[in-house]
Amino acid sequence: MFTPASSPTARLRAALVGGVAVALLSTACAPASEDGASAEVPGVGGTERELAFEGGGHEVSASFRTPEGVSGTVPGALIISGSGPTDRDGNSDMRPDANTNWNLSRVLADAGVASLRYDKYGSGSGFVPPVPGSEVRSVDPRLFDEQVAAAYDELVSQPEVDPERVVVVGHSEGALYALRAHELIDDGAPSPALVLAAPPGTRYLDLLDRQLTEQVRVAEALGQVEEGQAVQTLSDARAARAALRAGRPLGSADIDTVVQGVYSPRNEDFLAYMDSFDPVELGEDLPEGTPVLVVWGEEDAQVSREDVDRLMTGLEDAERVDIPGADHILRRYEDQPGSTVLDSQRPFAEEVFPALEEFLETAW
Repeated sequence: MFTPASSPTARLRAALVGGVAVALLSTACAPASEDGASAEVPGVGGTERELAFEGGGHEVSASFRTPEGVSGTVPGALIISGSGPTDRDGNSDMRPDANTNWNLSRVLADAGVASLRYDKYGSGSGFVPPVPGSEVRSVDPRLFDEQVAAAYDELVSQPEVDPERVVVVGHSEGALYALRAHELIDDGAPSPALVLAAPPGTRYLDLLDRQLTEQVRVAEALGQVEEGQAVQTLSDARAARAALRAGRPLGSADIDTVVQGVYSPRNEDFLAYMDSFDPVELGEDLPEGTPVLVVWGEEDAQVSREDVDRLMTGLEDAERVDIPGADHILRRYEDQPGSTVLDSQRPFAEEVFPALEEFLETAW
């Protein structure tokens, strides 16, 4: 199960690093700037204030951003982070400068939409990680559902927000929560519009399997892992996936140490819970008439075109915008050998703003 220290994908990468030096989410390659300066941030930015509220039995820290010169009420957006201990700005230990949610909040403010983004449990400056060597307890995966519900309530309670005009923006794994938002929020609340950014289109364990397969095969090609070990790792991973789906405990499975970094007994409740949701079925079960926008970068190394194509089969009336040259965090990505550029040096895709603005103009 997901723990404060890591997510399944993060633990997968950590487990591979010893003999397999690949990290899907670390940095990107692109033409380097001469001075290494940070890329220009998107939008004017609006006005921001800090919030705190209770969610899932814990205090949740958040940021609330409003457009410049707000008069009366405006639409509101709840921004939900991707996988693992990702903070309110969309940053994690693996990508400390991604700023995906922060950039989205600025773009939304330019579109006249207030937004709330929050620190998921296990992230943020206020979270105290377990002492090294101490027992790390599993976390009930429904805690994250409760955080979504509490954050939604906090958003619509802000005086600047019109509770009849709300959109839930889910990035990556956050899209799975966005697709269930109408079930998680209060029964009397209007069903929100949805923006699904870089959303998974397959079941959770199938996506993990594809990512693990790609990383192991790359490591094998680079000579960082022997062919026999690669075969054993992938075989064990699929055996663990089968065990979870059959309801068998992972503790009894004989799997190698690399796979145990993902399919560990303390991760199994979270993995099984998230794998129980098929994104296509979630899309088919949305309330009739729910406005949905899907935004995907064509250079996304985590969510493939085929994943998004599959998701769209459950979103019959959804709008879709594919952004050329953008990666999983919606920043520009241009592969050029020998030129490594940090996330902060790559601009946020300018196509995101017009896509959001056009969608939100007709969402309510």
